[in-house]
Order: sequence, then structure tokens, then C-alpha cells
Amino acid sequence: MRRKENKSIFLEHFGDTPQLRVLDFLIDNHFFDYPVTEIARESNVSYNSLKAFFHKFIESGIVIKTRKVGKSDYYKMNLENQFVLNLIKLDWALVKNSLGLIEKKVVVK
Repeated sequence: MRRKENKSIFLEHFGDTPQLRVLDFLIDNHFFDYPVTEIARESNVSYNSLKAFFHKFIESGIVIKTRKVGKSDYYKMNLENQFVLNLIKLDWALVKNSLGLIEKKVVVK
């Protein structure tokens, strides 16, 4: 398994766990669908680890099956799920904040 050199801002803020690595990959590539093996490889998570929790992502509606090619099922983020849309917004907000594009509001009491 290859090691990712730089952690994403999402992982820096929320931690580096297999579940979060998969979410990070799927958020960054939310317009595309992938087979489970490629999701595991691209998110740097072992296939067996991914299989242990991926069904929970499907059951909760975070991930949906889009098609079947040969023996492989393809999955992507469920862009009709409000939680997923909020995750994508959060990821963008973290990026914008790290680039200094969001004004920080100071509350003085």
C-alpha cells in the first residue's frame, strides 16, 4: 500500500482513520463512481478494512451503487443526501479558510 505524502486539510482537521480517508477520497471525487477495489487503493485503505465498514456507508445513504460493470459494482457519494452535501461544503470551507479566503469574524464581549 502506498503512503500519501501530504494529508488533506480534511484529514488534518478530523483525523486520519480508514473511514475518514475513504470519505476524503469520495468527497474529492464526488462526481465520479468507482469500484470498491479502486476506492480502497486511492484512499490508501486495505480492501479488507474497507469491506468491514463500507456497508454502513451504503446503509446510511452516504454512498450509492451507480452501476455494475462485469463483476464489479461501482459506487459514488449520494449527492441527494443532505449530510453528504454538508460534508462537501465543509471540505470547501476548510480549503477556503486555509487559503485565507474566508474572513475570520472576531466576537468581542
